[in-house]
Amino acid sequence: MFRSASTSSPQTGYDLSDAGDQLSILLEDGPILVVNKPAGLPTETPRGGGDSLVEWVKTYLKEKYEKPGNVYLGIPHRLDKPVSGAIVFSRNSKCAARLSEQFRERTVGKVYWAALSKRPEQSQGMLHDWIKKHATEARAVAASPEEPTAKEARLQYEIIEQETASYFLVRVELITGRMHQIRWQFASRGYPVVGDELYGGDSYGDQDRILLHARELTFQHPIRYDDVKVTAPLPKWWPEVLRQQQND
Repeated sequence: MFRSASTSSPQTGYDLSDAGDQLSILLEDGPILVVNKPAGLPTETPRGGGDSLVEWVKTYLKEKYEKPGNVYLGIPHRLDKPVSGAIVFSRNSKCAARLSEQFRERTVGKVYWAALSKRPEQSQGMLHDWIKKHATEARAVAASPEEPTAKEARLQYEIIEQETASYFLVRVELITGRMHQIRWQFASRGYPVVGDELYGGDSYGDQDRILLHARELTFQHPIRYDDVKVTAPLPKWWPEVLRQQQND
C-alpha cells in the first residue's frame, strides 16, 4: 500500500493508493511520528465508521514494521477535519503520556497559517475570548468567564503581507488549544477563514477543506529531551500566491 519516495530521514511521500491520497511523513524519530494531515480527513475514525488519519498511520506502521496484531498509536492532540498540517503521534504509551503532558502544560509551540477573506483592522495583536461548545451542535460559541463550561481562548497573530492576493494570509501562534478556536475567534470579529462556511466564510472548492494549516510544531523529544521543530508544507490546492510565501 505504501511506496517510499526516499529512504533517508525524515521519510516522506508514502502513497496511500486505496485512499487516493498520500500519507506525508514529516518526521519519524524513534517513538515519534509527525505527519502532514490532509484537509478533509478526520484525525480519528468517526463514530459511524469511515476513513481517518489514525487508520492511515496504523496501516503504515503495521506494514513497515510487519506487526502481526493491533498497532498502538498514541494521539496527544488532534486537528479538525477540514484543517491540514502537522500532527504528532507516538508509537508507545510512555512517550505518548509525555507528549500529552506537554500539550496540557502548553509548552508545545503551535503555529498556524490562516487565509482570511477580510483584512483584520490591526496588522498584529492578541485575541482573547471565552468560548464553549454549543449544546447540541459541533461548533464553538461565545461564553462568559463565569459559566462552568467556559474555556479561555488566546492566540497571537500577525499578517503576512500580500498586496496582490484576494485573501489575507495570517500567521497564528496558538496559546490555548480549544475546539475550533482559531476559526471562531477570527470569524467572531468579521474575518472568517476562507472556506469555513460553518462560521460564515465563503466557500472554497471542497466544503470539507478550509484555508487553515498547522504550519509548525515545536516540542521536546520524549526520550532525548531536546527541542524538535517540524514545518509542514502548504497543500498544493492552496492558492499559488499564498503558497509562494512559504519560500520567502
